[in-house]
Amino acid sequence: MRIYIPPRTLVALAGASGSGKTTFARRWFAPTEILSSDVFRSLVADDEGDQSATEDAFEALYFVAARRLARGKLTVVDATHAYQLARARLREFATGQGVGLMLIVFDLPLEVCLAGNAARPHRQVPPEIVAQQHAALRQARPGLAAEGFTSIITLETPEAVSSVIVVREEPFSQGNS
Repeated sequence: MRIYIPPRTLVALAGASGSGKTTFARRWFAPTEILSSDVFRSLVADDEGDQSATEDAFEALYFVAARRLARGKLTVVDATHAYQLARARLREFATGQGVGLMLIVFDLPLEVCLAGNAARPHRQVPPEIVAQQHAALRQARPGLAAEGFTSIITLETPEAVSSVIVVREEPFSQGNS
């Protein structure tokens, strides 16, 4: 499957912890293009698992994202986005920046997410939290199209994830015909 990313598009990854979002991001995007909620929690609290730092982390993440988008830089937000409130904030942000918003949903089986989470080298999310994230995103899936994303790509199997090819569309140039 090819995923075409138009210019001036904010890319958001959504999926339960352990679903492969970060691995996918590292495969297809430069480190500077990826803004990870875990990394921003580490930056503001010295602990990527410190959920009390989430608001501060996202404030910093959106600050950096705004600066990147203003410079025309591809920006990818790596976070669970399992809950409607988080997705609404993301949409409001993209609208405020005047960019499109592509959502790539990692809706893999719960067992795959739990195994991916257990294999993490540094920090595992409690399995019950992974299950809650997974259930929330599964429940939200039928209504995602109505939430106002420019495009939604859903990946449901590890094979689908590994078959993706990301294609960056070039901005239109007045000199090209």
